[in-house]
Amino acid sequence: MATKTMEDLFVDGIKDIYYAERKIIAGLKKMIRGAEAQELKAAFDKHLQETEGQVERLVQVFDLLGKPARGKTCPAIDGILEEGQEILEEFKNSPALDAGLLAAAQAVEHYEIARYGTLKSWAMQLGKNDIAKLLDQTLAEETKTDQALTQLAEAKVNRESKTKAA
Repeated sequence: MATKTMEDLFVDGIKDIYYAERKIIAGLKKMIRGAEAQELKAAFDKHLQETEGQVERLVQVFDLLGKPARGKTCPAIDGILEEGQEILEEFKNSPALDAGLLAAAQAVEHYEIARYGTLKSWAMQLGKNDIAKLLDQTLAEETKTDQALTQLAEAKVNRESKTKAA
């Protein structure tokens, strides 16, 4: 059996995030339908559009690697998305629903930020600067989305979830 290389690890990571992004698209569609606040629905919809672009960017990465665009099951994102689904089911019609959905979305963002940061670093170490630039674009989008979600949580959603419950 051949020794696995950093290149193999990198390609596995790309497959992992490709799988994750495709699963996130499905999860975002459910969260858009389940959210109550229009601002939250709009934030999720904006991220859905970005995520679709990120999948296209990953296809470019696969092309640059000379590999077919194929995902690899990612138990981490499956678990994070499952938690979001549980919130949708358990807090339906609850004043805390939107706060829970927003927190679940941020868990997804934090996973993506960690994964894209690592992949960008590995791409640079492997001399794949064109791929690193693509990954950096997505990392910047994920960071901006996380900041926007934090702002929405602090300025509106968390406060309204608390007020509705009182």
